[in-house]
Formats: sequence, C-alpha cells, structure tokens
Amino acid sequence: MATTNSYEYSPRDLVGYGEHVPSANWPNGAKVAISLVLNYEEGCELAPSNGDTITETGCSEIGPGLKPMQNQRDVNMESVYEYGSRSGVWRIFRLFSEQGVPCTAYACGKALELAPKVAEGFAKGGHEVASHGYRWVDRTQQSAEEELENVKKAIHAIKATSPTGVPPVGWYYGHIESEAGARSRGLVARGFKEEGIPLKYYSDDYSDDLPHWVPYPGGKPEEGLLIIPYSLDCNDYKFAQINGFITGDEFAEYLIATFDELHREGEAGSPKMMSIGLHCRVIGRPGRIGGLRKFIEHAKSKGGWFTTREAIADHWVKEHPYEPQA
Repeated sequence: MATTNSYEYSPRDLVGYGEHVPSANWPNGAKVAISLVLNYEEGCELAPSNGDTITETGCSEIGPGLKPMQNQRDVNMESVYEYGSRSGVWRIFRLFSEQGVPCTAYACGKALELAPKVAEGFAKGGHEVASHGYRWVDRTQQSAEEELENVKKAIHAIKATSPTGVPPVGWYYGHIESEAGARSRGLVARGFKEEGIPLKYYSDDYSDDLPHWVPYPGGKPEEGLLIIPYSLDCNDYKFAQINGFITGDEFAEYLIATFDELHREGEAGSPKMMSIGLHCRVIGRPGRIGGLRKFIEHAKSKGGWFTTREAIADHWVKEHPYEPQA
C-alpha cells in the first residue's frame, strides 16, 4: 500500500527553479500570462452584524492606524465595504467586458451568499470563482476542526451561488497575519479531498513568477499540488497604505513597468506570469479604474495572455506535469 505525504506544511525551498527556468510555452507564443484577481469580500468582514466583537480596520479609504471598535458597529467602515458591492464591482465588470478580459475572483463564500447577483455577474462575464475562505477573517483562534469545517462551508457556498453549480478549484486565504497559516494548506487540501473536488491550485504563496509543484498534503506519493503564486506588489491594496499608490496613473505605471520587464524576459526565452490583486471597494473607485484600463490596453498591445488561474493551472499540468521527488 502506498504511503501518504504528511498534511504538514512543506519545508522551505530557497532554491526554486534557480538558473534553469522551465519554458512556460504560453498559448499563441505569449511572453506573459496575466492573471487579474478580483478579491470579493464585501459583507463578510469583521463586524458585529456577523457575530464579531470587533470591527474591520483594513484595506479601506479610512486608511491605516484605525483602531477597531469594540462590540459596536462602525457604520463608516461598513459603508466603505458596501461601496464595493453596490458600485465598485459593477464598474469593474463593465471594464472587463469592454476590454474582453477574464478575471479570477478570490471570493468569500458568505460574501456571495449576501450578493447572489454578483455571483451571477462572475458567471455571465466568463470569470473563474476561486475560494477566499468562507469569511475574510483571521483564523488564528480557530481549531483545526473549525478551520476544516469552514473550508467545506466555503466550497458549498460558492457552488450553491454559482448559476451553473460549479465549485471552486483554486484557493487563496490571504490574511497573511494569521498565525494558523502553517497548517492551512494541508487542511484546505484535505477539505477538497473529502468533498471529492479537485484542488487544481493553491495561491497562498508569493515566492515566484511561475507556478511550481509541491507534494499534495496528505496525498499519495504520485500526487502533487500546484502552487500558483500571488502578488502583493502589483496590488491595489497599496492605495490604503502610507507611501502607497495615490493615483490611478501611479498604479498603471507600476503595473506597466512590471509587465514590460517580464515581457523582456519572455522575449529572451523565459516567459513568466504576472498576478494583479484587485478589490472592488478600492480599484472600483472612478478615480482609479482608469489606471487599470491603461495597463490592460498596454499589455494587450504587446500580446499579453489575459486568462484565469484555472486556465494557467490546466496549461501547466499539460506542459509540466508533477514529478514526484525521490
């Protein structure tokens, strides 16, 4: 009987591909695969209405340094998040439709339950819905059993709100301050296994410009889990940080500089992947979204492959299937 891999987090890898980077062979000879990621969290953030004792303070117009309110509603913060679901997400959908580009949604299950029309919008636009957990909260105080239960709850919520009943096949938690993170990859992998749903990729990782494999936590030796790294530098959350982006043009300038450097590497024979993190309540503001439009038009003019993370995973499995470590 084959032995199984541990559910524990894999050891650190400080080497990666090193000097010998595999050829991505992106479709149509693209030099850069571009993953637009729209985090959908509105309504499931920390709030007394969700049974929490404190209120959310992060990634908002109110800025850094805000202290959470105890056992009472912060209606200003609530309204900032509500902007994302009431207005921002629809402005972003219109831009993606105008430009003919897909995104991957990192969607919290509860957020979609609260806004089924948004779930319909993702399906109508041909976008992928991956899981961002059931709620956008720190998992530190959850037991492993509670976290596993919430993994399954998130899967069920996304499947139930999808007009076509499609479950997520990718996962990104975020909330990098959570001390429970070292166990989470194994619990997510286990949850998908127990639900009988393939976990095509996992994205709580920032270590590379290309996908890479790790042994599937708790799986058989011949099973691998594809890691598709995410990005914190090409991310609109910096609009809410001191010394971050101020204007849409600044955001566009950084994205374009990143794309152009990766495109240069691709022309030299080493195509790469570029992830861009977006939030409805942030990039969905009218004074910022033009910067995203400017980047999309620039990357399209140079043949960038705008695609979903699921499509990147499917392509990588075909081009570079998992090879078990000796």
